[in-house]
Amino acid sequence: MSRPLRIASWNINSIRARPHLIEQLLDGHAVDILCLQETKCEDNSFPRAAMEAHGFTHIHLAGQRMHHGVAILSRVPVEPVARHDWQANGEARHIAVRLPGGTVLHNVYVPAGGDIPDRTQNPKFGQKLDFLGRMTEWSGALADPSILVGDFNIAPHPEDVWDPKALLDVVSHAPLEVETLGRLQQSHGWIDLGRHFVPRPERLYTWWSYRASDWQASNRGRRLDHVWCSPALAGTARGLTTLVPARGWQRPSDHVPLIAEFAL
Repeated sequence: MSRPLRIASWNINSIRARPHLIEQLLDGHAVDILCLQETKCEDNSFPRAAMEAHGFTHIHLAGQRMHHGVAILSRVPVEPVARHDWQANGEARHIAVRLPGGTVLHNVYVPAGGDIPDRTQNPKFGQKLDFLGRMTEWSGALADPSILVGDFNIAPHPEDVWDPKALLDVVSHAPLEVETLGRLQQSHGWIDLGRHFVPRPERLYTWWSYRASDWQASNRGRRLDHVWCSPALAGTARGLTTLVPARGWQRPSDHVPLIAEFAL
């Protein structure tokens, strides 16, 4: 491939409710591999024919009815590698494929974690921390050069949220989960491409709540979506685009797509 490989990651918030968003993305951007989170459908209900019509002839799914679900759609040949159950309850939150050349692409949807950042008061927060703990054990033993994309449901830096003081006790930016994500990153030396290409202190968001009547004017965003790569692949990363205008498309997801480019 003469140009870099383009990998998009997007929490689509129901693929069957928002197929038009995929069309709009592809109308403006050449995407070779599309990683989706929160597809919200079982594998047999996934709109496979429509995705194949867009050129994604290699489709790998980990679906679940109504909730969760991840998918990797590719125009280039890929081979299935794994579907890890880091939630330890059967939820469909991870899928991985091997790209031509050997790099492994992991697509993950980390649990949101409820509302209260305390596992004693909120079991969902504990499940989120445990999920990340299992991921960290896996990551520390990882041998293959890898790309890790998805909705991590954590905005790690003060510049990744609209008001770090206001969100200090809000799940997605609470200190304990930020520390936990930091241990995951350190376990493999992952390169956070979001901040590699847009260094702090510049603000960078990928999610805006549906509750905001005018998301663009208030700009109360958070950087919940990420693309990481192994240190061995850092030199192959050519760019990462956060497609902010997608938040204003018709019937949008509350997340916007990230498009990473790799010279693999």
